[in-house]
Amino acid sequence: MRVKDKKAIVTGAGQGIGRSIALKLAQEGAHVVVAEKNTESGAKAKREVESLGRKALFIAVDVADQSAVQDMVGQVLEAWGRIDILVNNAGFDRGATLLKVREGDWDAVLEVHLKGTLNCIQAVVPQMVENQYGKIVNISSIYGKSGGIAAVSYSAAKGGIIGLTKSVARELGRHQINVNVVLPGLTLTPTIAKMPDKYRNMIIEDTPLGRIGQPEEIANVVVFLASDEASYMTGAAVEVSGGWNM
Repeated sequence: MRVKDKKAIVTGAGQGIGRSIALKLAQEGAHVVVAEKNTESGAKAKREVESLGRKALFIAVDVADQSAVQDMVGQVLEAWGRIDILVNNAGFDRGATLLKVREGDWDAVLEVHLKGTLNCIQAVVPQMVENQYGKIVNISSIYGKSGGIAAVSYSAAKGGIIGLTKSVARELGRHQINVNVVLPGLTLTPTIAKMPDKYRNMIIEDTPLGRIGQPEEIANVVVFLASDEASYMTGAAVEVSGGWNM
């Protein structure tokens, strides 16, 4: 088991990629905090982690709320004593073309993706520095590198996560904390399942592997980065996109 007895927080772990990451970490031996705003899906994911024989906590949290994130981390440290792994996955989109982006939507998307990622990192880092150990994996998107039509806010937020990852990796390397970012391509999440076939097929046609990705395929890479197998990787942006944007 690659992360046996490690203590992990996964944000947005109630469904899609986040749920798959939480379950894969548990399969590889980690105890997992399901940090999820939706109480129903979060509680279900917690039960799924426990069914794999691991400890689990479900904490309902809005990652854009700094004080709520600090409270969450305090609860975890009180219960488990340490946090070894943080996976920043929480996010959503309010798609719009450039001239139709509304200020409120722009702010909401950046607050969850970018501010939320910063909030969680700031909350866990002091005890990681104290322990001289930590694995932080941020989830961006291939759109953070290439941009996407009708995805102005999302692309900007995801691009910001890449820059944030590299900056934090430079700062925390001396404390033996690895910070990396994963850039998924088109992946079969509940959101993508609702995408019109026309647009989904256009992306698949431009993907060298000729298919959509599965959440488990993203989770496999995240668990590798969260393990000591990736001990000499930091500041890396790893594309998991079937070759799209190559």
